[in-house]
Amino acid sequence: MNKYSKITLDGLIYQNPTFMLVLGTCPTLGLIKTASGAAGMGLTVVVILTLSNIIISALRKIIPSQVRIPAYIVIIATLVTLARMILEKLMPDLYDTLGSFLALIVVNCIILGRAEAFASKHTVVESAVDGIATGLGFTAALTIMGIICEFFGSGSIFGLQIMSFKIAVLAQPAGAFLVYGICIAIFVYIMDNIERAKRIKKNKALTHETLAENTPVGAEVA
Repeated sequence: MNKYSKITLDGLIYQNPTFMLVLGTCPTLGLIKTASGAAGMGLTVVVILTLSNIIISALRKIIPSQVRIPAYIVIIATLVTLARMILEKLMPDLYDTLGSFLALIVVNCIILGRAEAFASKHTVVESAVDGIATGLGFTAALTIMGIICEFFGSGSIFGLQIMSFKIAVLAQPAGAFLVYGICIAIFVYIMDNIERAKRIKKNKALTHETLAENTPVGAEVA
């Protein structure tokens, strides 16, 4: 596996910011009651995270370590301001849906965390891949939960009415919290099973290799 594949898989799955690291819970719980709001926030974060990673990586040798966090916040705040202006002009409905959560992207721990943990230590290309992968991991998680909450809470998906049966609590903040917890539990359970299967396969391979080394020449290994 090359480094770009590893970065991509980490961002999407193994270090998924929503299900594995449980970061950015404020916009997650606030926006997953509708699939469109969840997807809109996720894609906005993809753009801002990728651009901030690129800029911070390009300037990592110039920014003094003593002021790196304030510098990161200034860069991210500038990008968020531009994003707000563009969304307000071109996509007013999405702008209204995101509301105050859009401004909170400035201090989103996912973006600041990737800036500090990755972009400040890696090349521009690697940081761009990390930004895209982590952002898409965040978007996928929010969209999945948004679809669940909207479908069962309002009977629709992306605003398209599917059924009349509704579970009202899932359209409320408490329902978002419940769905978030269940999704985390399912995701972690799946990942644990995958890791367990990998360990079993590795142990079998090591056992077979050990037997092969200890078997006299000419004998067969079972």
